[in-house]
Amino acid sequence: MPVAIITGASKGLGRALAEALAARGWDLVLDARGAEALKEAAESLSGHGTRVEALAGDVTDAGHRAELVAAARALGGVDLLVSNASALGAEPLVRLAELPLEGLRRALEVNVVAALGLVREALPLLRRSPAGTVVAVSSDAAVEAYGTWGGYGASKAALDQLAAVLGVEEPGLRVWAVDPGDMATELYAAAVPDDDGPRPAPATVVPAFLRLLDERPAGGRYAAPALLEER
Repeated sequence: MPVAIITGASKGLGRALAEALAARGWDLVLDARGAEALKEAAESLSGHGTRVEALAGDVTDAGHRAELVAAARALGGVDLLVSNASALGAEPLVRLAELPLEGLRRALEVNVVAALGLVREALPLLRRSPAGTVVAVSSDAAVEAYGTWGGYGASKAALDQLAAVLGVEEPGLRVWAVDPGDMATELYAAAVPDDDGPRPAPATVVPAFLRLLDERPAGGRYAAPALLEER
């Protein structure tokens, strides 16, 4: 069975993607900071008959990242690495004039530094996989100038660039930065608590990620809404 590492997998998009992969027979290594929510997710996903290793921790911790890769190695390797864990930098989001610098540092550490650190840890196993793939979950805030989204958007723009360069440096892998579009998630609710407009559930975006895995297009940046519209 192929093996995937998914960070931020206890809820939202990470949980929905893990559910879809488990239904396809993937073995999973899951990360999240909330131990109880992660345990519940793992127990539910195990119902598909696949092996699920759930390791609670912070992706900014190098030891935790090593544990995630070690767990995947024990399952057979790493075929897919999804960097989905994200930090906003401020909750709710604020203008750059009020953005705490420690919040910006946290967003960069989680969204960029930890993502690269996990790729580096997993790279030997990804290279050995016949279909080694890295997915960096991006945002439209990486390419559009939205007020109050500056810190978070800057971190996602940096993540996009890391993914683009990784794709050039590792031509044997598929490396995709994927903008999932608007979703009804706890992250968005924390970012803009006064915005209660309707948004699609994360599960509705997952088919875009599955399309990439099925069709394996060239590395690059993809927007999930466009992938869904083209079907």
